[in-house]
Amino acid sequence: MSINLRSVLISDPVDESCGALLASYGVPVTTKYKLPKDELIQEIQKHDGLIVRSETKVTAEILAAASNLRVVGRAGTGVDNIDLDAATRKGIVVLNTPGGNSISACELTCALISSLARNVSQAAASMKEGRWDRKLYSGFELSDKTLAVLGFGRIGREVAHRMQSFGMKIVCFDPVLSQEAAASVGALKLNLDEIWPIADYITVHTPLIPQTRNLINATTLSKCKKGVKIINVARGGIVDEEALLNSIKSGHCGGAALDVFMEEPPKNKITLELIQHPSVIATPHLGASTAEAQQRVAVEIAEQFLAISGKTDKYSVTGIVNAPILSAAMSGDNGPWIELSKKLGKLAARFVKKNINAKIESHIVGDELKNKKFIHTAVLVGVLSGQTKNGLNLVNASTLAKDIGIDIKELYVNGDNNYVVVKIGQYEIRGTVRNNESYLLSIDDNVFNNGIVLRDFISIYHGNGPQDLATIVNEFTAKNININSFNASGNWLAIETNQDVDIIIPGITSY
Repeated sequence: MSINLRSVLISDPVDESCGALLASYGVPVTTKYKLPKDELIQEIQKHDGLIVRSETKVTAEILAAASNLRVVGRAGTGVDNIDLDAATRKGIVVLNTPGGNSISACELTCALISSLARNVSQAAASMKEGRWDRKLYSGFELSDKTLAVLGFGRIGREVAHRMQSFGMKIVCFDPVLSQEAAASVGALKLNLDEIWPIADYITVHTPLIPQTRNLINATTLSKCKKGVKIINVARGGIVDEEALLNSIKSGHCGGAALDVFMEEPPKNKITLELIQHPSVIATPHLGASTAEAQQRVAVEIAEQFLAISGKTDKYSVTGIVNAPILSAAMSGDNGPWIELSKKLGKLAARFVKKNINAKIESHIVGDELKNKKFIHTAVLVGVLSGQTKNGLNLVNASTLAKDIGIDIKELYVNGDNNYVVVKIGQYEIRGTVRNNESYLLSIDDNVFNNGIVLRDFISIYHGNGPQDLATIVNEFTAKNININSFNASGNWLAIETNQDVDIIIPGITSY
């Protein structure tokens, strides 16, 4: 699945290397910053692609108005400012740059941990005020202290690696991480209830999702050891700011370093009080604010736009957020299998006269197809063709199917031969790929010798066997329709033509 990018709008400040790279491959770029909502809605209708940072809020209202928009890219990691559900329903691909600012965010985290341990920020401020508070700002060594890393992805692992050089013991929590993977980088995976009582420092590196909102709260802080220090360079909202303030004021929490906040810039009085507290180091969302990170994410998002548009095979798509199945579908020799599956799904829907409330099954057979789960989604795209007003593609097919009550049963079967089976109602069709072309192998138990190439215009008839072939040919000839080929198996007949036809023949069922 490639996306035709006729033009791209960049609505937030990104490094100029982004637009330059797109333009070098012939993609026109329009740069307009800080557009009011009504102007953004008007402008976005002119473009197929949109690139943002944090300022532009890509809401459901804006996406609904973006009739031509096919892909939204954020030059950064999080996508909190993009309505993923609305984008998915419209079949709009959302991309981010998962690795672009990892090193910068990691290094800031490490700097904040060190600053908390040695009161660097507070001591520096007192010196600027003319004081010499040497005893007041005596700190602690990091050696032999326990650092808990919540979220052990790219950034979390980089932090762990660097802080181990300070002699820190690393414990971590990540629901998708195995004990073995943690141990391979010198960390001990624990559950959260095991972490709270033993951590001297807790740093969070998770996305902001329902499961992580207020992950650090009054209850969890009360379970932590006295003097624990909290670091958040991930997303505002992971730490409950009021609970953190109360814990610091009570003396239970020993301090915090915060680069992100629930509201940015902060205006809430609780957040402002937290920022002003002498035990808190606060920075204005600097995690990705390095020259290297800004250039890296700008280039990376441009590279992904070029890859997903098919402008070049030099780059790859690494940051699809709302349709991970699309990443697999775009790689290697998967394109022909996608086309086959779409065609089989579309053909299957014809058998039930597009009554797609019928029971649907999608089977992938053969060792080479084992990991090609996108085939099931591509079958859905074919089945749903013409059933929805929304743009239909691999991004939104599953969502739209659920919306209209369609459930597809997905199966994988071992085998030496590779083919796809679609069952719909009482019918079953099979197909495969040969030399990058789609072939129909059988309908029900009727096998077509050598298969039928599934080109654009195929008419299917079910009659009384080959004797009906003459009747069908005569009808086509009488209407001046050229027949390119025909195949028969059992009572099934397949006619290939150069145009879309719908000829009703008495006594013979057409599909």
